[in-house]
Amino acid sequence: MRITHTVAAVANRLPPLNPLRAFEAAARHGSLTKAAGELNVTHGAISHQIKALEASLNVRLFDRAGQRLRLTAHGAELLPAVSSAFEEIAAATARMTRPTSSGVLSITCVPALLSFWLVPRLGSFTAQFPDIQLRLDASNDPANIHAPEIDVCILYGDGSWTDCWVKRWTHLDLFPVVSPQLMNSQPIRTIRDLGNHVMLHADEGREWHTWLAAADALDLRRGPQHHMCDARLAIEAAMHGHGIALGDTMTAAKLLSRGQLVAPFNLAVPAADAFHVACRSDLRAAPIVGVFIDWLFAELEQEDARAEPQSSARRTIRRPVQHSAMRMRKNAPLKRKKS
Repeated sequence: MRITHTVAAVANRLPPLNPLRAFEAAARHGSLTKAAGELNVTHGAISHQIKALEASLNVRLFDRAGQRLRLTAHGAELLPAVSSAFEEIAAATARMTRPTSSGVLSITCVPALLSFWLVPRLGSFTAQFPDIQLRLDASNDPANIHAPEIDVCILYGDGSWTDCWVKRWTHLDLFPVVSPQLMNSQPIRTIRDLGNHVMLHADEGREWHTWLAAADALDLRRGPQHHMCDARLAIEAAMHGHGIALGDTMTAAKLLSRGQLVAPFNLAVPAADAFHVACRSDLRAAPIVGVFIDWLFAELEQEDARAEPQSSARRTIRRPVQHSAMRMRKNAPLKRKKS
């Protein structure tokens, strides 16, 4: 009932739509004849519609100089709003009628998740939807949700973005990761051994602080430290043997199973934020958008189904921790910078 009342209230404030179409076409062409040709009506019909609009608004919209039309101040004020409204209606209609299994889809994704999770699974998506072309961009900027050139955003945050469709995709846990080569050359047998290694940060240092607090090791002597602008760079630096980073259960899982990284301790702390999928509300109903979002959640379900065997495999490569306070998922959540 409320929606009906809202639509009725908006309709009561709007001028007639056909005259608005005639006005927009005539203003764009500067000619009644060209506007009539575009809308497939007569010259007289366009003239009549514009006069009706001027009468309903009680203003003059055009000055007529021979065959040319020139916008008055009122017409110049009205034109941008009318043009924008018709463009948005046309764009929304085009999105709604986009075919389910073909077309171009623009995606922004958290950099680390894009590199280590989404890109490795592109083959799965392409096999199911070979006629959908993805345009991928590494970003964790919520402003992309409302960018007209972006269809779907995969973001890391609290999910409190407004005026959009948003759904939590998955949470994650954080734990130290290191390359096997570095483990072999400088073994990490206890937490105190971390002081002999470079600590790689993906934020200002809060996440490492939280993990060390969970390990009851805030008094750890710190060695050299590097700060990266996002988690992807920290993980890549760890893979190259440049230090120890905090990986997470989504982006580091495959790297652990392949032996490209090792988790030396059996302690993970939950992150405060989570991965979310978001898009503009009008886009959520577009078939091609629905196809990608459904695939994304289906891939996650398959990942969850394999999670327990993978967790068991990871535990076999973790060394026992010589510290009484080491327990899984201990202490408060933390924020993790993903962009």
